[in-house]
Amino acid sequence: MTYVYTLDTLPEKLRNPVATIGNFDGVHKGHQTLFKKVIERASDINGTSLVITFDPHPIKVMSPDRLKPLITGLEQKKELVTNLGLDVLLLIQFTREFATISAREFVKVILVDRLGIKEIVVGYDYAFGHNRKGNIEILQEMGRKFDFTVHQISPVFVGETLVSSTSIRGLLLEGKVSEVNQLLGRQYQIRGEVIKGKSRGDALLGYPTANLQLTDGLIPKRGVYVVLVEIGGKLYQGLTNIGFNPTFNDQCLSIETHILGLSRNIVEQKIRINFLTRLRDEIAFASPEELSQQISRDIKAAQEFFRTVKTSA
Repeated sequence: MTYVYTLDTLPEKLRNPVATIGNFDGVHKGHQTLFKKVIERASDINGTSLVITFDPHPIKVMSPDRLKPLITGLEQKKELVTNLGLDVLLLIQFTREFATISAREFVKVILVDRLGIKEIVVGYDYAFGHNRKGNIEILQEMGRKFDFTVHQISPVFVGETLVSSTSIRGLLLEGKVSEVNQLLGRQYQIRGEVIKGKSRGDALLGYPTANLQLTDGLIPKRGVYVVLVEIGGKLYQGLTNIGFNPTFNDQCLSIETHILGLSRNIVEQKIRINFLTRLRDEIAFASPEELSQQISRDIKAAQEFFRTVKTSA
């Protein structure tokens, strides 16, 4: 069971805490390797497995103009950490004041005095503290001084690709969602509320669509994707089009999903779209009739995909 706390609401005493620290955007296979090590070490010393992360993302506070869309929002991050079996998720509110804390002060005041850390697990490129001046050498030095153990995890690769948030972000912007899923160890997901669209899908094209209100998350490259849609805990097969609807000369980006076998109205419902593979680029058609014919071909391609590929959320 994972409990989410802030520093102010954290219990006074955690049992032999073993921690990892980071932003963990994506909660990808590299992060999961850290979490697995934390859980193993906590089990070995009868301790508490602890993930320490920050909200909001530090870049949003320090350099908001440089902030890129996140791979996983906070709520999804909480869910993923819970599903991976960590004991505690500690959310530290990141402010400009907090950013002035030096690396050594962070270790002494928060990790040692407040948490009583016994072991810490970090990645190969870990940096922390004011201006990110803290590194593995400082951690090890302070570990010797304050009697905690430091574990450093090597980089994780899938094939020849380094598993990192940067790699995943780049692949998403290229529309390579199947490759992204290999780095995540799950299907890439966006989520949000269904809003009323322009009533073209069913009335004009013969295929009803659910229009997702745009989220702050990272949207894959424009095009048509085979997806699984979660509605109220139930999974449906579907197709999602991301783009500007060039056939109709729309000016705003939209995310429209045709859910196979579902005809009921789901406006104002929360849905989650899990991306499986990319079918094609967005295309401008000469007429709505041509677009409708292409949607029919896309549906057949999606049905063939689901017949031949085992899928689950």
